[in-house]
Amino acid sequence: MDLKLGDNAPAFKLATDGGREVSVSGLKGHPFVLYFYPKDNTSGCTKEAVEFTKLFKKFNELGVRVIGVSKDGVASHDKFKTNYKLNLTLASDPETKVAQAYGVWVEKSMYGRKYMGMERATFLVDTKGKIRAIWRKVKVPGHPEAVLAAAKAL
Repeated sequence: MDLKLGDNAPAFKLATDGGREVSVSGLKGHPFVLYFYPKDNTSGCTKEAVEFTKLFKKFNELGVRVIGVSKDGVASHDKFKTNYKLNLTLASDPETKVAQAYGVWVEKSMYGRKYMGMERATFLVDTKGKIRAIWRKVKVPGHPEAVLAAAKAL
């Protein structure tokens, strides 16, 4: 699926760390950041989660929820949050249905081997459930700051 600015955010309902769940309907009326990342406890994903956590208070002041999504299970997310003192919500998409709806479950290639995996991508959604910013093939350095700047402009 090729989402564009102004599109409605695809609906989802996912289990999160701490035995909770998160859904588009539950976020209605609140802006949110949905960032997709490949795997808990890997270098780039850890750096991204730590950087979003450093900005958590600023996002919170804007009323913006930050939700990380990967294929990892809830137990992995709980451990990841504890290990790195993360305070954002981590959602589990084990069947990649949400990743597919957002167009981030893609073919990747490493050392000539092709496989399906999670593209590092971020979506900023406004209070009405409309996508206001999209970042694809994200490079971690400076990315959380760019997302915060866009959230301030909502």
